[in-house]
Amino acid sequence: MSNPTSLAPKPTLNFFDAVALIVGIVIGAGIFRTPSLVAANSGSWEIMLGAWVLGGIVSIIGALCYAELTSAFPNTGGDYHFLRMAFGKRLAFLFAWSRLSVVQTGSIALLAFIFGDYATLIHDLGPHSSVIYAGLTVIVLTVINIGGVKMGAGAQKILTVAELTGIILVIGAGLLLAPNGTEVSPSSLPTDSGSSGSFGLAMVFVLLTFGGWNEAAYLSGELKKGSKLLVKALISGIITITIIYALINLAYYRGLGMEGMANSNAVAGDLMKVSFGDTGAWVMAILVAIAALTSANASMFTGARSNFALGRDFSLFSPLGEWKKGDKGPINSFIIQGIVALLLVGLGLFSRNGFETMVEYTAPVFWFFFLLVGISLFLLRKKAPETHRPYKVPLYPLLPILFCISSAYLLYSSIAYTGWGALLGVAVLILGVLLMYLFPIKNKSVQQN
Repeated sequence: MSNPTSLAPKPTLNFFDAVALIVGIVIGAGIFRTPSLVAANSGSWEIMLGAWVLGGIVSIIGALCYAELTSAFPNTGGDYHFLRMAFGKRLAFLFAWSRLSVVQTGSIALLAFIFGDYATLIHDLGPHSSVIYAGLTVIVLTVINIGGVKMGAGAQKILTVAELTGIILVIGAGLLLAPNGTEVSPSSLPTDSGSSGSFGLAMVFVLLTFGGWNEAAYLSGELKKGSKLLVKALISGIITITIIYALINLAYYRGLGMEGMANSNAVAGDLMKVSFGDTGAWVMAILVAIAALTSANASMFTGARSNFALGRDFSLFSPLGEWKKGDKGPINSFIIQGIVALLLVGLGLFSRNGFETMVEYTAPVFWFFFLLVGISLFLLRKKAPETHRPYKVPLYPLLPILFCISSAYLLYSSIAYTGWGALLGVAVLILGVLLMYLFPIKNKSVQQN
């Protein structure tokens, strides 16, 4: 008889649940900040818009690679499962450790900081207002997801609808209500705008803003109609996101112009102010807070799944591998994930900018493993050639090679442009290596999903 605390996840998510999670993860607060950085490194609005479209194309290439992996090897562990099959249990352990201690918990913390920063504009709680709001965000979302799979997914759909409604408001304000932005000649832009180096930097910001769609891999074991549905959800989600990004950047350009975008530190807030006056800044605070909350909830939902895989396969973290009866899900994973995220939020008490510190903390580790996932597609073609692949990435091996090159480029960029936070993230990853040797890894005998 099976142990009720170790039951496998059930297929309870439909197509719209998956698309809502993908869109909710990717479209976060970044789209309200990075467009100004992209504009500053583009020589014209055509180049700027092209960068966003190219970002969507690169993301679709990555999604096609993921589609093969998830359809051939569907598993709640997602990236963890692919890396384990391709590279072995030690690297898989290190990846799962990084998700628990750096990547996913760091992402949750930085999104909580964004919520805290904008919630403070609405109601200031004092000197540590942002940290307090961030901590409350982690606690509340953890409790919601502990309520069960359906409760977490339901909250995600509500938050995503609210987020997209706000984005439509911004697009409408820029395209319909704001006065035309003052056109500027190329000579008034930075002297290196449009150069290959500047465009490469613009693409770094674009691809970072597109980041997160790969989290859908953790849902492949819980979709009602199987992994084939995930391919449609991935492509549909990224196409939707690309259209939204293109429209919102056109709105920014029309309302502020290239120079106005490039010189803005809060491009969406400036656009709303142009369209609605001072009230626009308050509206924007609510919008960005919702966006951050949406992405944080989606990241928490998927993050617990990789923690579940870590506990399921390695006895050192066995409490994380318990799946509660019914649709309650990996409750222990949610709790531990919440505690680690709260500890990272606590770093905000010692850092001048909690958000930037968390970006530095997570980026190099994230892109390192993203690159390895791309390489795993090649390795699994050789290691498991007999495995039925309902979907194969087209133009193999060209598209997977492009996927790996883009990941390697972002790994380089995340190291070149980050500070002490990156070193801390790498140090925590090295701690995981030490754990592997201090506590011998013993696989638990479990059935893969």
